[in-house]
Amino acid sequence: MTEVTFPRLLSSQIAFDIARAILDGFDKHYRLFREASKSAKRHFEAADWATAQQAARERIDFYDKRVQEAVQVLEEHYAREELTDRVWRETKLHYIGLLSGYKQPELAETFFNSVSCRILHRSYYHNDYIFVRPVISTEYIESEELLPTYRVYYPAADGLRFALNRIVSNFQLARPFAALDRDTGLVEARMVEQFGLDQPESNLQFNVLSNLFFRNKGAYIVGRAINGAREYPFVIPVLHNRRGQLVLDTVITDPEQITLLFSFTRAYFLVDMEVPSAYVQFLRSLMPRKPRSEIYTVLGLQKQGKTLFYRDYLQHLKHSSDEFQISPGIRGLVMLVFELPSFPYVFKVIKDFYPPPKETTRARIKEKYLLVKHHDRVGRMADTLEYSDVAFPLSRFSEELLAELRQHCPSQVEIEGERIIVKHLYIERRMVPLNMFLANAERAGDVDLLEHGVFEYGNAIRDLVAANIFPGDMLYKNFGVTRHGRVVFYDYDEIEYLTDCHFRDIPQARNEEDEMAAEPWYPIGKHDVFPEQFGRFLLGNPKIRQVFMKHHADLLRRAWWQAHKDRIMGGEVEDVFPYPQHIRFHNQTTPPAPHSHASPPYLENLHNE
Repeated sequence: MTEVTFPRLLSSQIAFDIARAILDGFDKHYRLFREASKSAKRHFEAADWATAQQAARERIDFYDKRVQEAVQVLEEHYAREELTDRVWRETKLHYIGLLSGYKQPELAETFFNSVSCRILHRSYYHNDYIFVRPVISTEYIESEELLPTYRVYYPAADGLRFALNRIVSNFQLARPFAALDRDTGLVEARMVEQFGLDQPESNLQFNVLSNLFFRNKGAYIVGRAINGAREYPFVIPVLHNRRGQLVLDTVITDPEQITLLFSFTRAYFLVDMEVPSAYVQFLRSLMPRKPRSEIYTVLGLQKQGKTLFYRDYLQHLKHSSDEFQISPGIRGLVMLVFELPSFPYVFKVIKDFYPPPKETTRARIKEKYLLVKHHDRVGRMADTLEYSDVAFPLSRFSEELLAELRQHCPSQVEIEGERIIVKHLYIERRMVPLNMFLANAERAGDVDLLEHGVFEYGNAIRDLVAANIFPGDMLYKNFGVTRHGRVVFYDYDEIEYLTDCHFRDIPQARNEEDEMAAEPWYPIGKHDVFPEQFGRFLLGNPKIRQVFMKHHADLLRRAWWQAHKDRIMGGEVEDVFPYPQHIRFHNQTTPPAPHSHASPPYLENLHNE
């Protein structure tokens, strides 16, 4: 915990009132955040998927709305000249005092930063005025509500099956299970197999987080088994079957699959947490390699995730010496992308000018990224962190990168002494561009790897379609391959809702002159899409074409796209499972989407994200 020196007397009533107003704004935010998270249980029980999706989207905007409200209160009640340096320093100290006993002090500190940065110039972004480092420790904060952070169950007393039944029943879901004893029997058998519980130690216990995790059409029980000195994470998805009853769909025991359930390519969970730091600490025990920033983000606390990410970035910058440079791959028309090779993220800046055939604006590009932020990413779209006024050390920028920024993004960069300020950028996880992945596989003569890339590319498109997303620009360079081998879309400037697209067959040529014309002889609307043309710019490589036609030939037919559009227009919410099909106990949930494919044999050992 950072040491803070308090003055003998905090004499400014204005400073105290400002601190109180900011904290009132945070209290309102977190109260509404928890209410939205609690409502997810009701939506799940009612199978009201449309309302659940809308509530999840609206919750993303809660934070910015409350920050803006707090800023407006301060601007209405205090003149700019009243907010002197001394007042603002005392405001922070009063705020620290008000956080005594708080269950979410780290979130309240971040809220203070957000309000302060809307009011103060960036020259004040240091520890005297904002929380550059945390002040209030989150260690050992525990809930004061009826439910502790997690419950403990001891199977030795009444048996493993009985303990599992209690775990599920304690969540008191207001909908009957189809066959709970059968399902817990399947969970028991897999746990015995995976965890070696056929010979339990005397201290065998289950620790289970007290509230369910909700996302899309699923609820998730998250816990760990402790058997002697060994700990085993597990997640049990609860779904609706075709008759509207509840089933335990599987138990996820593979640590990699659990990590991918909490992936940066998926929508945020809704879970009610009085003490979010305790949930994060528990989840880190299950996923020790996942940064706390990503865990906060996937729990819907994305602003806290941004704060922790930026602190991690500053720490990395301090202990590294490599240069920022242009990212490898084909240069984008609307984004300049650069990276620090030792840091697993890329920085994306919108260019000032867009050459033909691009027809867009900075505002429209931001709208597309915001669309993705609010949408269900179904494991196929990378989440982005958006920042303003980011300072980089000028000495760490390569000459090539500086030249590119000055040429393509002059309005977005500003030199201040030894710093270069980027006024607006997005940060994403670094991935291998799919075009480079395929080229490397072909160069190495690795047929299996090439097939995997093409197979995953098609599945990425299918999953996006199931989520009502048409990627627009489907070139391989706009997709990346994660370290788990999953293909993810990450270029959003041409993204559209599938339901806004008009899928057409190419009209029959009227004569030979039409057939030989360099340009289409038929009219094309703004949202017209001709799937049979995809092969012309995607399948020029014979090896790629052979694999694509083996697995995904239907993507070249208008009827496939139109059928999915019709289902979505009819209100159907398709299933996209965030874990492999082969680990599911039974297929009694709503039918898998028609695009579901069994993985080729050589992919059985690859993890699905």
